[in-house]
Amino acid sequence: MDTPRRRIVTVVTEHKCVLESVADLAREGFEPVPLPVRQDGLVDPDRLRDAVSTPTLLVSIMTVNNEIGVVQDIPALCAIAKGAGALFHTDAAQAIGKVAVDVAASGVDLLSISGHKVYGPKGVGALFVRRRPRVRLAPLFSGGGQERGLRSGTLAPPLVVGLGEACRLARVEMAADTERIAMLRRRFIAAVERQIPSIRINGSTVSRVAGNINVTFPEATAARMIAACPDLCVSTGSACSSAEVEPSYVLRALGLGDAEAARTLRIAIGRFTSAADIDFAAAALAAAHRAVAPPVTAD
Repeated sequence: MDTPRRRIVTVVTEHKCVLESVADLAREGFEPVPLPVRQDGLVDPDRLRDAVSTPTLLVSIMTVNNEIGVVQDIPALCAIAKGAGALFHTDAAQAIGKVAVDVAASGVDLLSISGHKVYGPKGVGALFVRRRPRVRLAPLFSGGGQERGLRSGTLAPPLVVGLGEACRLARVEMAADTERIAMLRRRFIAAVERQIPSIRINGSTVSRVAGNINVTFPEATAARMIAACPDLCVSTGSACSSAEVEPSYVLRALGLGDAEAARTLRIAIGRFTSAADIDFAAAALAAAHRAVAPPVTAD
């Protein structure tokens, strides 16, 4: 008789909703295996290949990281997992509308998205479940048997329609949005680097979405920068965890020390960001850094 697969492989930089769910499964006898990432935030395929050499049930790797914006090579990673007989899930909440997502081409078995990340309504999401070969899921709770027995409860039509329309618009506008946002990102980085030459961009500069900027300042802490820029909406890490005071676990995984992580801000550029907004933000951050950076003292 074959031994049941109990290993679940994920990545240390995954969203907390995945990391905590995987950790909870350890109490049910599963074996969580969180993989490290390279300094650029990307998964080393060889590490994944080594991890799934032990019989593995599921691999879960997010397409786009919510904090540093790096884009994983999901088709290649999925092929490694599927080649070892494991199922593959990707959290694509930050990818929809920003990069091309094709469940057929990528080969993923499961893919989850969230409405509000694609300018849709809050409180609604979707899960793609592959039918051929069929992926069988057990519901988290019992009830009326809606959604083919996967999630009982009556759905809210306005939220479902809103999600569908948001996805349609994202598909139509994605190419133009990406080009414009990438231009704004380059404009912002150039403006800030002129005034704060030692600023550092975190994560891959190639495999990333256009609208994410994660920067470490040379001297001023992010908390003081935020306080000095009350007109800007920026965060010290994941917006979902912005109330936490400890350094970002994602930045730690990239090799940043606590002091560096404390000097790091996440800045997002979106569909409605203008060039004037970019210029204002760059000037405000540069002025804030000059105002709150610790004074240089002579030896």
